[in-house]
Amino acid sequence: VQLQASGGGLVQAGGSLGLSCAVSGRTFSNYRMGWIRQAPGKEREFVAAIRWSEGIEYYPDYVKGRFTISRDSAKNTVYLQMNSLKPEDTAVYYCAASTEDPIYRGSYYWSTDYRGQGTLVTVSS
Repeated sequence: VQLQASGGGLVQAGGSLGLSCAVSGRTFSNYRMGWIRQAPGKEREFVAAIRWSEGIEYYPDYVKGRFTISRDSAKNTVYLQMNSLKPEDTAVYYCAASTEDPIYRGSYYWSTDYRGQGTLVTVSS
């Protein structure tokens, strides 16, 4: 699976930004597609995921209600719409793919099989 992310940039707090991820390389109907992020000096963290076939969505509490993941099967593209952005959302965002659902153990953990190059999102205060 090849993942090509785009759409990062600089936005003010409270603003919106959309990310796209073009997916190619193999049959991925049984995959979960999504996003993870990593801020400088911090651990990588789960952002959102969607089951490609069923469209079931997963969000951690810190983005729920603000971020929306979607997919366009005809375009083989996954999207992340980010609204009400906060400075703490600043990070490099990576598109990722996995055959596993995110698992909740007090916080979400998502084991990914593939990860694309990152795109930087900077939210200014």
